[in-house]
Amino acid sequence: MNRRFFSTALALAALSACTQTPARPYLPPSPVDRLGSLMEVSVVDRATGRELPVYRANGEYWVAGRPGARYAVRLRNRMGERLMTVMSVDGVNVLTGETAGVQQNGYVLSGGERADIAGWRKSDSQIAAFEFTANGNSYASRTGRPDEVGVIGVAVFRERVAPPPPVPMPYPHRDGYSREESAPRGELEARNKSMAPSASADSAAPGESSAMAQSRSQPAPSLGTGHGRRETSYVGHTTFERLRSSPDEVVRIRYDSRENLVATGVIPASPAPRWPRPAGPSPFPASEAGYVPDPPPRY
Repeated sequence: MNRRFFSTALALAALSACTQTPARPYLPPSPVDRLGSLMEVSVVDRATGRELPVYRANGEYWVAGRPGARYAVRLRNRMGERLMTVMSVDGVNVLTGETAGVQQNGYVLSGGERADIAGWRKSDSQIAAFEFTANGNSYASRTGRPDEVGVIGVAVFRERVAPPPPVPMPYPHRDGYSREESAPRGELEARNKSMAPSASADSAAPGESSAMAQSRSQPAPSLGTGHGRRETSYVGHTTFERLRSSPDEVVRIRYDSRENLVATGVIPASPAPRWPRPAGPSPFPASEAGYVPDPPPRY
């Protein structure tokens, strides 16, 4: 019995030594959640509160939407200064409803501030919620502008801050007093006021960005953003002078249904499930443990 066990152990050890380690399966790069260096931009599923993964494919960034789900575009100012964002969905300005251009009105965020833009602005106190819907039911398509459906854009501008007025330098007078001190109060205030720089309005001509429509066969209808139910959302008004006429940063995120993104290769397809294989035919069906038995008796 000991000899048989020892021989079986040697056979198992030899079999294990001949087995090669299988190669590791290919793992695609992990998606990111946020884009942007000045203004951090992400898309949030409002039902779960989670930021949707952003997939990179063919030089563009994509998120997978769920038909009927409400979403928000989350902005976070990464700078210590105010920034203005002109935001568009499906080629439409979310604040004014105009066909989007970078020189239009937008939202202003203070340094470090975060805001969720969750819908089309209807007034200072109401929005119509963003919700993923069929392309033909999107707000852009219903208003006769279907060409740019499926894209979210954020143009970011830095602010032109007026330098502080120069401090007048007093100089000695003959009588020992400075000329500033000897001047009447009204004259001093007028002189300081004349030293303040005059604000100049930005006179750059507005420029509009256009994107080429990509034609490709879809396994399912593509998504757009609908004009959802009314919600309460308050905003205030402020003034903002842009540092330059062109945006300091532009973030572009495209979206479609998960089925379409898998079909076009944007999202890697999940591997097929590996079901357990059946035992299959045995090459020695009559084999039993033990040694050769004695033959039956002759008579």
